[in-house]
Amino acid sequence: MVATLNLIGAGHVGRVLGRLLAAQGGYTVQQVLTRSASSARQAVAFIGAGAAVERYDQLQPAAVHVLAVGDDQIVPACAALAEAVPLAGSIVFHCSGALASTQLQAARDAGAWVASVHPIRSFADPAAVAAQFAGTFCGIEGDAAALAVLTPALEAIGAQPVPIDASAKTVYHAAAVFASNYLVTVLDAALRAYQAAGIPEPVARRMAQPLATESMANVFRLGAAAALSGPVARGDMVTVERQQRAVTQWDAATGELYRALVAPTADLARRK
Repeated sequence: MVATLNLIGAGHVGRVLGRLLAAQGGYTVQQVLTRSASSARQAVAFIGAGAAVERYDQLQPAAVHVLAVGDDQIVPACAALAEAVPLAGSIVFHCSGALASTQLQAARDAGAWVASVHPIRSFADPAAVAAQFAGTFCGIEGDAAALAVLTPALEAIGAQPVPIDASAKTVYHAAAVFASNYLVTVLDAALRAYQAAGIPEPVARRMAQPLATESMANVFRLGAAAALSGPVARGDMVTVERQQRAVTQWDAATGELYRALVAPTADLARRK
């Protein structure tokens, strides 16, 4: 018996998962529902399977329902799904990195098993992601019965499922923000500080690149504590204080960022 899948919401993440689960995961994409008929048709074309529908009451029962909607739409979409479609014995999962599967209580109350599956990568180019998905980590949590079905399906499309603690979902998502977004913010501070010293921005990028790439390589090879270098790691707090004053005089906001990083860096140095 072929397992069927309905996709509610078909942005970049939903389209990629739909295409891969249809091609490699053992699922037949049955229906695709989005906010507009045109986007649903575009998603069907990208996936290469399924039929576009415009309303929840047009959805047919399926083994799996994927809620690939924005975080603020997960609860209302789940409620609408539970009201329109029999869910007993099916699986409903969402793709949020910030919210837990407990947001799907309406589906659970309707007899479904629920979960969350969060692929950890950028989906800016869906076609490229779909072609190079192998090795992608996916944070998963939810009902054991749901994960027992979803885990092998994810592995079949090349994912590396990683179980996470649902109660720490927001902290888990913040980890990605630290590793990606805030890393960019800190590097921007470095580039601006170089420019404040009279170095042109293109040259500043070339100067910062080896420091940043070597530091990151050392973190992933040795661990964060062993990779730490610089005045805090040496215990040279006189230099740290002098730098903090100078940076604050140049730019107060960047000086506050520098100050905020001293204590956690000192804590890290004590772990060396």
